Amino acid sequence: MKNRVGVVGIVVDDRENIHTVNSILSQHADIIVGRMGIPHKERDIAVISLIVDGSTDRIGALTGQLGKVAGIRVRSALSRQ
Repeated sequence: MKNRVGVVGIVVDDRENIHTVNSILSQHADIIVGRMGIPHKERDIAVISLIVDGSTDRIGALTGQLGKVAGIRVRSALSRQ
């Protein structure tokens, strides 16, 4: 299966679950090319953006695990090729 490149956006509404998010990201570190995380202290949220390079199955596993965490919203956009 061919790898795809894309971006994954994560909004952490419940910052108490940030450790769970970081654990999941560590498990998928081999497909994460870059990461930027910004805490928005005034709103008590965090926003994380990832650049990923992996199969649709691997990227789907990452976003699926993140989507199951309470207080986390995740969306992805992938290249067509």
